[in-house]
Amino acid sequence: MTRLPARQCLLALLTTVVGCDKKAPGPLPSAVEPQGTQAVAVRRSFDPAQLAVFEPLPSVIERADNLLTADKVALGKMLWFDSRLSQAQDVSCNSCHDVATSGADTIPLSAGTRGQRGTRNAPTVFNAAGGFAQGYSGQAGLVEDFVLPHAGQSAVMGTNEKKLIAVVASIPGYVRAFKNAFTDEKGAVTGNTVSKAIGAYSRRLLTPARWDRFLAGDQGALTDDEKSGLGAFIDANCATCHAGKYIGAAECKKLGVAMVWPSSTDLGRYETTNAETDRGVFKVPSLRNVTKTAPYLHDGSITSLEQMTKLMERHQVGRELTDVQTRSIVAFLGSLEGVVPRDLAKRPELPLSGPNTPPPE
Repeated sequence: MTRLPARQCLLALLTTVVGCDKKAPGPLPSAVEPQGTQAVAVRRSFDPAQLAVFEPLPSVIERADNLLTADKVALGKMLWFDSRLSQAQDVSCNSCHDVATSGADTIPLSAGTRGQRGTRNAPTVFNAAGGFAQGYSGQAGLVEDFVLPHAGQSAVMGTNEKKLIAVVASIPGYVRAFKNAFTDEKGAVTGNTVSKAIGAYSRRLLTPARWDRFLAGDQGALTDDEKSGLGAFIDANCATCHAGKYIGAAECKKLGVAMVWPSSTDLGRYETTNAETDRGVFKVPSLRNVTKTAPYLHDGSITSLEQMTKLMERHQVGRELTDVQTRSIVAFLGSLEGVVPRDLAKRPELPLSGPNTPPPE
């Protein structure tokens, strides 16, 4: 795995954060000065330069060495929903990243195999494959590289590559599916092909939103309130870190740039790099679907998006937002909601176990 530059990682802390400033913060524009209940200025149009930092969601996220064929995506979907891949055969990828809802599980800390609890909140899987790295600490550059190491964690699926492959290869329906999906690899059931199949399915989990229509020129795609919120989002320097196709997910950053974060003991990216400069550094999350993925932060400790927005402005930018400004920004974030295609979210029929399929451990 290619080691990612430390400067590339920001706050993946929650699946939602709002605002981190890479420059020393200047005075707030008059429209967002933190005084009383001052209203946010109505914004119905924007300088093209202000919107140039954003991009519409791509229609496909694909790798040259993992093309998204129908057979491969269908196989990856079955593996995604199959709890037999976990140690006790009691949890699947979908247990923590429910594609029928928000792509997450809406609880602070997920329950892994045998009910074990991890130390980090499950982020949404929607659009995640397009991020510059995977995991709160940017542990892997590609979603395919993240699959098996993540599944191997004791508080997740508690398995390892050898055990997982033994289960999959013992199921006749999977053996046939791998032959159809990986003709160029002779249908081999390996860690590489399992990762590619799940990665192919993950790469299809895109959620285009009204925001994308707005960026494409449809001025009516956002309400006036949402446009005002976009103005407040830009004025509050949120777009310094939350920009691009995914409104984030393009770097890592320390939690508490402008003001020390009060209570986090998570070492963040330091666990991956052992570099002192990476203590408390996390991947900046995408804000797409953020209104649907509470609780927030890497530890799921913040339940309110309004609170999370205020905390990010305070600790990452060094400014205070009023309640009015906060509500306006949150209104804009609602325009980032999208829905995964129904055929990808519907639970598939899984192949039956074979006579030699290992039992739960």
